[in-house]
Amino acid sequence: MNLKLVVALVKEGGSEAVIDAARQAGATGATVITNCRGEGLEPGKTFLGLELAAQMDVVLFLVAAPRAREILETIAKAGHFDEEHGAGLAFQLAIEDAVGLKTQMPALLEEVEEEV
Repeated sequence: MNLKLVVALVKEGGSEAVIDAARQAGATGATVITNCRGEGLEPGKTFLGLELAAQMDVVLFLVAAPRAREILETIAKAGHFDEEHGAGLAFQLAIEDAVGLKTQMPALLEEVEEEV
């Protein structure tokens, strides 16, 4: 099966909306890594040595390749990635192989069959 990993870096508090949107677009599940931080063009501000940068979540979606672009665009819209500075970003990576998908395989195959 041809799979993609959609990675979304989402500002704190925005993960649920992104996950819900991804599910509506065909994602069968998600993994959330909480309390990450990043830095964009400008270094993060500090106050007395404490970081003032907002925390972010990393949300991972392993999806059927034919659905990846639609899911990517849907979560970008739900997370307001293009409208709000620092709201987040998302990208997709090709997956060569994966194991541990036995329970999700029927749903993934159903998604692919709908595309064909």
